[in-house]
Amino acid sequence: MILVTGGLGMIGAHTAAALADLGEEVVITAHRRTDVPSFLAGRAAVETVDVADRDAFLALGERYDIGGIVHLAGSIPEPDPIPYFRRDTAALLTALEAARTWGVARFAVAGSISSYEGLAQRPWTEDLALPSAVPPHPIAAFKKAVEPLTLFALAGTGVHPVLLRIGSTWGPLMDPESPFNPVPSTVGAMLRGERPRPLPAAGGDFAYAPDSGRAIALLMTEPSLAHTVYNVSSGVPFTAGELVEALNAALPGSGGASVPVETPEGTPEDAPYLDTARLRAETGFAPAFDLRAAVAHYVGWRRENAR
Repeated sequence: MILVTGGLGMIGAHTAAALADLGEEVVITAHRRTDVPSFLAGRAAVETVDVADRDAFLALGERYDIGGIVHLAGSIPEPDPIPYFRRDTAALLTALEAARTWGVARFAVAGSISSYEGLAQRPWTEDLALPSAVPPHPIAAFKKAVEPLTLFALAGTGVHPVLLRIGSTWGPLMDPESPFNPVPSTVGAMLRGERPRPLPAAGGDFAYAPDSGRAIALLMTEPSLAHTVYNVSSGVPFTAGELVEALNAALPGSGGASVPVETPEGTPEDAPYLDTARLRAETGFAPAFDLRAAVAHYVGWRRENAR
């Protein structure tokens, strides 16, 4: 059985669903959210547990035979980042202690594409030395710190750490007004007949949540892995123009052609994107959704769901 913390969040729910698709038994923890999305209903055991509550979390090992952990739980920072760092560090340490106590085979933890922030190379590959640049957001700073903490905590334990450097992910269950990806808010505005905020001119490399979840599930179920760090994303950069075309195709007559685009500060080739060759070579992963298919799928979801 595989445990997914934060299993009702966007990436967590899609990871749990993908694991179930692969025939795995899944238990998820949820703390703030309680609604189980339709694509996961009845397919995973749900435990209402704060991962930072050490005793409650470790007690899960008494009720379930857990052989792997995907740690995706996270909170939202306040203006002062210290409480956020304290809260999410406590949750990480509890999950790591559980991995060691239960003797799981594999422990995967969410990192971020932002760990590469400051590197001029394109694309970003897992073997690049990470720069000392200050991350752009407290969440990015924490996810960068997660990597050495996880590696040190699991060294010599027999638990295989899997550090997931996840690209800008969007899709069903994402906050429709999230500042971390422009697609949900753009689709929401177009569905309401409003003018959306300008799209980033350079485009980028966005991961669609069902694809990200499947990639993580494959990394958890592959019989053996040769590395500890894996980029998780589409691996394909796109331009703002291509995104507008996808929006037009999914929402004909909604004014997609008039979606504003920021004044270019660079070229599309300057946009950061992740090399996913390692992920593809070791798991056989290939995205099921290209940009146009992802936008169409998401529009269909949002017509029936608030987020």
